Amino acid sequence: MRTIPEINQKINDGSVTVWTVEETKVNVAELGLEAATKAVDVVTTGTFEPMESSGAIINLGHTDPPINIRECYLDGVQAYAGFGAVDLYLGASQAVSNNRWGDTAENNDITSERGGGHVISTLIAGKSVNLRAIGQVSDCYPRSTLDISITRDTINQFYLFNPRNLYQNFIVGVNSSDRPLLTYLGPLQPFLGNAVYANAGALSPMLNDPQMQTIGIGSRLFVGGAPGYIAWEGTQHFPLQKRLPNGTPVGPSATVALIGDAKQMQPEWVRGCYFTGYGPSLMLGVGVPIPVLDEAVLQKCAVEDKDILAPVIDFSIPRRVRPSFGLVSYQQLKSGRLTINGSRVRTAPLSSLYLGRKVATTLKDWIIQGKFQLSEPVAPLPRQTAFLPQNN
Repeated sequence: MRTIPEINQKINDGSVTVWTVEETKVNVAELGLEAATKAVDVVTTGTFEPMESSGAIINLGHTDPPINIRECYLDGVQAYAGFGAVDLYLGASQAVSNNRWGDTAENNDITSERGGGHVISTLIAGKSVNLRAIGQVSDCYPRSTLDISITRDTINQFYLFNPRNLYQNFIVGVNSSDRPLLTYLGPLQPFLGNAVYANAGALSPMLNDPQMQTIGIGSRLFVGGAPGYIAWEGTQHFPLQKRLPNGTPVGPSATVALIGDAKQMQPEWVRGCYFTGYGPSLMLGVGVPIPVLDEAVLQKCAVEDKDILAPVIDFSIPRRVRPSFGLVSYQQLKSGRLTINGSRVRTAPLSSLYLGRKVATTLKDWIIQGKFQLSEPVAPLPRQTAFLPQNN
C-alpha cells in the first residue's frame, strides 16, 4: 500500500520510480504483478486527440475609457461575452463569422476552415490576434467599440476550461452508404471503404483507471504542455455504460472537465484543426499520472489493446441511435485492418498514437525531475450518472 503524500515525498527526494503506461504493460508481464507493484510508484498515460468540447476563458483587462463588451470577435471568430465587462469565453468549435464584425479575412489570412481552436493555438504560440468588440454603453462603461490586437502577454487571465475531454472509450465510424460522409471522425468512405477510431486504446488515460479509483475531481494532470486539473465530471459523463469483466466500457462512458493555465501551455500540444464538411476543433495533448497505491491499481494499468473493445457504428443512418456492426478490439484496430461482413476494411486512428506516447514520456520526465507532483482528488467522479438524450 502507498499513499499519494508518500509518493510526493519520493518525488521531492528524487527516489520516485515512474513508468509510462506502455512500459508498465511490458514490466507487469515480465516481472509479475506483485514484483511490479513493489517496483513502481507512478504510471503515466497520454493522449493527443481532437477535443472539440473545449474553450478558453480570457480576461482582457479594462480599457480607458472602459467598455462593457456584449459582442466580440477574435480573428473573426465570435466569443461569448455574456458575463463581466471584459470576460470572454472562446469555444474551440466556433467557426469564423460571416457578419461585418467577423469579416477580417483580408487582414488576417482567415479562411472558412479557421475557428476557435485556431485562435486559441495562435495565442498559445505567442502570436497576436485581432479583437473587435461592441460595448453596451452606460455611465460605468461609456465606450461603444474596440478594435485592438492582443497576445497572451497583454491579457490578464487566459486559461482553458474544457467541458468534455478524455472520453473513456469511444466508437469506430464506418459508412455503408454509396456516398462519402463528412463527419466529426473525418471522411468516411462509401461501401465500408475505411474505419476511423478516435481513442488511443490501452494508452488512453481513463481506460487505465476504468473504475476511477485514483482519478477524481482535483486530480492534477498534464494539459497542453502545462499542469492542469480535473475540475468536474465532463458533459455526457456516462459511467453506467456496459463494461467488460476487466472494468473497461464497451462504448463512450466517463468524461471529465479540465482546466489549465494556457499562458504556460506549449504550441506542440495545442493545435487548431478542421474537419472538412463538419467544422473546426482543437487537438489537445493530455496526460494523467496514475499513482500505484496497490496491486489492484497496477492490474488495471496492465490492460492490453486485445482486452478493450469498441463498437463499430454505421454513420450512413442519420439518427441518434445508429446500426452497429458489433465490437472490435483495439488490437485489431491498430493492426490497420478489420473484417466487416466478410470484407476487409482499412482502419486509421483520429488520435496521434505517436504524440500520445510522447505526452506520457514528457509527464514521466517532469515527475522524475521533481517538476510535477501528484494531487489527491477532493471528491470522486460520479459513478451512477445516466445519459439522458432528448426524445423529440
